[in-house]
Amino acid sequence: MKKKSSGKKRIPSKSVRPSDPRDQCLREHVLYLMRDGGAHVGFDGALGDWPVRLAGVKVANFPHTAWMLLEHMRLTQWDILEFSRNPQHVSPEWPEGYWPVSEAPSNEKAWKASMSAFKRDLRAMEQLVADTKLDLCAKLPWGDGQTLLREGLLVADHNAYHLGQLVMLRKSIGI
Repeated sequence: MKKKSSGKKRIPSKSVRPSDPRDQCLREHVLYLMRDGGAHVGFDGALGDWPVRLAGVKVANFPHTAWMLLEHMRLTQWDILEFSRNPQHVSPEWPEGYWPVSEAPSNEKAWKASMSAFKRDLRAMEQLVADTKLDLCAKLPWGDGQTLLREGLLVADHNAYHLGQLVMLRKSIGI
């Protein structure tokens, strides 16, 4: 993620035939990783029933709360999504722009809004990856070598890592 140019460029269109079975297979595998996690827990499995009263709990030898991880995942995923579809997008400053200021949500509404925004942005990224009019392997003109395939895999990988942290945090708290 980097600062983007101000040129009005579009995501490269499809360079292989939409009926190419290799293209469809690749898309399905990336979407599977993004949606279901493969060997990893999915979003709802890690956070779906997390009590909001425990969203700000810290445990010994672990630097983050569930709120901090959720917000970090949401902010990072949003940045990757916007970078993937918007040549004018400017990424937040690292690292402060990717982490919340507080250790806990201000209220249940903030917790639920963050979860909803995460899911909405994940669906939008899935739609980009699934769009057969877009070439997964073409370099994004406003980037420095990134492709839609790379960004989709980055979302899957980043989310899997932090969902794993949430599972460990859940076990440590006793949820």
